[in-house]
Amino acid sequence: MECAFVMLSSPLSSSTLTLQGSNKSLHPWLHGSALPKPFLQINDRPRSLLYQRNSATLSSRSHRGLISAEVGKQSWDVGRFFKTLFFFNGPPSPVKFIEFLAEKLFSPSPDKAPMDTSGIVLVAGATGGVGRRVVDILRKKGLRVRVLVRNEEKARKMLGSDIDLVVGDITKESTLVPEYFKGVRKVINAVSVIVGPKEGDTPDRAKYSQGIKFFEPEIKGDSPEKVEYIGMRNLLDAVKGSVGLRNGRLIFGFKDNNIRELPWGALDDVVMGGVSESTFQIDPKGGENGGPTGLFKGVVSTANNGGFTSIRTKNLPVPEDLSAYDGLELRLKGDGRRYKLIVRTSQEWDTVGYTASFDTVRDQWQSVRLPFSSLRPVFRARTVTDSQPFDPSNIISLQLMYSKFEYDGKLNPTFLEGEFQLPISSILAYIKDPVTPRFVHVSSAGVTRPDRPGLDLSKQPPAVRLNKELDFILTFKLKGEDLIRESGLPYAIVRPCALTEEPAGADLIFDQGDNITGKISREEIARICVAALESPYVIDKTFEVKSVIPFSEPFTVDPENPPPEKDYNIYFKDLKEGITGKELLEQSPLPV
Repeated sequence: MECAFVMLSSPLSSSTLTLQGSNKSLHPWLHGSALPKPFLQINDRPRSLLYQRNSATLSSRSHRGLISAEVGKQSWDVGRFFKTLFFFNGPPSPVKFIEFLAEKLFSPSPDKAPMDTSGIVLVAGATGGVGRRVVDILRKKGLRVRVLVRNEEKARKMLGSDIDLVVGDITKESTLVPEYFKGVRKVINAVSVIVGPKEGDTPDRAKYSQGIKFFEPEIKGDSPEKVEYIGMRNLLDAVKGSVGLRNGRLIFGFKDNNIRELPWGALDDVVMGGVSESTFQIDPKGGENGGPTGLFKGVVSTANNGGFTSIRTKNLPVPEDLSAYDGLELRLKGDGRRYKLIVRTSQEWDTVGYTASFDTVRDQWQSVRLPFSSLRPVFRARTVTDSQPFDPSNIISLQLMYSKFEYDGKLNPTFLEGEFQLPISSILAYIKDPVTPRFVHVSSAGVTRPDRPGLDLSKQPPAVRLNKELDFILTFKLKGEDLIRESGLPYAIVRPCALTEEPAGADLIFDQGDNITGKISREEIARICVAALESPYVIDKTFEVKSVIPFSEPFTVDPENPPPEKDYNIYFKDLKEGITGKELLEQSPLPV
């Protein structure tokens, strides 16, 4: 047992291995659980290498890297066996092998931890007039909320001591620590540059609550460029990895001028004594449109009780966190056969592989979607009913396999011996339909108007007229919006008209193209933002909203007879994609 390689040219011993302190005896080469790590779970069938009793006794003589077998068996390519071994793991360690045995025999099975798929809604700007109302609505709905704030003491006093809180400033990239955003699946951004009266305000900000129409305004604190543009860029970069991209995340291959390579290696039944052989290569002109594609090809044989080929990646140096997505999509050209995708979430070699089979259509490019929920835990071709749930946040390696075997003793109905090839141009993580916004942003009506040709500014709200005096506040708000639209995140941009402290409940007018003026309550905007998170109608839309109540009339609600809650989808369903108001500009906003 000093080295597994000694056994390759020696007849099988009938001895067994007994671990001290255990009554479990194992023949080291008859049971898969006793094989050294590099030999384990690299096959698609629970067998030992070549070392089954009553099978061929290996000759001690080898020729050109082949080990001869008895009549009726094909020669085994020991050179390819070692090449496979060293590509993935290097030579087996006897010490690690013994440690592995002890762990398998004596360690209790870990309890299954339920996977939390609900995710966290991050609220940025949670102490502002809209933000704090958003937090309140989300918590009443029973959703998990995390707030990103600059002032912890202020936030806890306002939102409660039990609030899930992280301290950071979007204008300072270094404060947006990656750990803050783990588990975040959706974001409502209510951060805004602070505008206040030049002569000061009352302690309860009564002047500010009336709107800048009623006081001479100035920027307080950081500039619009830092908050609305640089801050937006920093926030998007911080959350992009956790909330997911609408068109998916490329894991491997060639898509939309993007290239992502992975270290694939062949892992065939040679590791079990078989003679099947496969390879993976890049075909520079074999893709769907004449571009490059990956190519998994080879020859599969059932000789020596074999019958599978596969390619597997080396363990990724940094695990892929795909918890923002719902599955993996393979773009490939089928051959009419059934293949398997195997995903592993452990650095260990001999582990459960979360597996899904998929059928292909001959000579046709197709997209195959494999939901994470369809992956079954398989260990040595057997379903593991008490396995840990699949964890998409910790993907370590991928494997593609063509095999005679399915699971639990079943056979692949499409299996044929001989040559095969499977062009595969990409593997990407996808978000299932219907896609809803993952990033909802509170902007402002009027952001496209300061530079709009032919517009009578005297009839526009104060922010439009004073855009330059307020350090180009609307210009940078528009630039921040554009960053969202270019980010690839599923988004919705809400542009309220003048915000008030009035209650929600008035009838509303939704519009697009940035033309309307009026007022709307902060409470109503908060409700709209929360509703937008769950509505496919508002995905990638930009819209303005106001109350039907004019400025000259206050809006009140009878607490004994409040208005019914709105179904905002009635408004959302008529919104159109691609309308922002920028189409009315002859040129981009003035450079600043």
